[in-house]
Amino acid sequence: MVYTRTQEQIEGIREAAQLVARTLEELGRAVRAGVTTAELDALAETFIRDHGGRPAFKGYRGFPASICPSVDDEVVHGIPGPRVLRDGEIVGIDVGVEKGGWYGDAARTFGVGEIGAEAARLLKVSSEALDQGVAQARAGNRVGDISHAVQAHVEAHGFTVVRALVGHGIGREMHEEPAVPNFGPPGRGPRLMAGQVLAIEPMVNVGGAEVITKSDGWTVATKDGRLSAHFEHTVAVGLDSAEVLSAWPARQESKR
Repeated sequence: MVYTRTQEQIEGIREAAQLVARTLEELGRAVRAGVTTAELDALAETFIRDHGGRPAFKGYRGFPASICPSVDDEVVHGIPGPRVLRDGEIVGIDVGVEKGGWYGDAARTFGVGEIGAEAARLLKVSSEALDQGVAQARAGNRVGDISHAVQAHVEAHGFTVVRALVGHGIGREMHEEPAVPNFGPPGRGPRLMAGQVLAIEPMVNVGGAEVITKSDGWTVATKDGRLSAHFEHTVAVGLDSAEVLSAWPARQESKR
């Protein structure tokens, strides 16, 4: 079922999404060579709980941690552990929060120390592709307009979009209808309505679009072993434009 939300309900989603954004800012400051992904996970869980939220990923369908850190060729759903980040790597961090019965979801990919030119261009193009998709999230457009905007920008720069994974609606649940692919023709798919809330999330590969799932049953990686980046925002569909509820820099709200 596709939901449209009242302004009051959107404010509830915004509160969860802003805590996601603030958590990502904390994690971005902590990303450096020598830190483990488990240390990042512990930092995120403490920060979320200290600010009145609940890590939405922990326990979701059996996932064991609060964040999904995905390094280099890992696309999404990485499991935190003893892996030590090294200079020149990139790490995509996906964070979900439940607060007051509403969900927020966002992701950013960070460079560890000084990264190479190809990795830097991948991060730039992937972030821009998210912006391009968000710009299409307005009433009267269709889901395919978001999808096409992401794909067109990514492919114009010589990269590929992952097709096996998609964005989604979000609100009272982490994953709601509709699915929001990152590829496809414009003018297709469900029509967007003001008040819908979507998680738009380009997953962009340097090489081919094909992915595999690693033996842990969670971590999705590129089949060819080349780099991947992930950016995501929680977005409210408006009459004339989208509103990014997980915008960063995040609002600095008081602890609740």
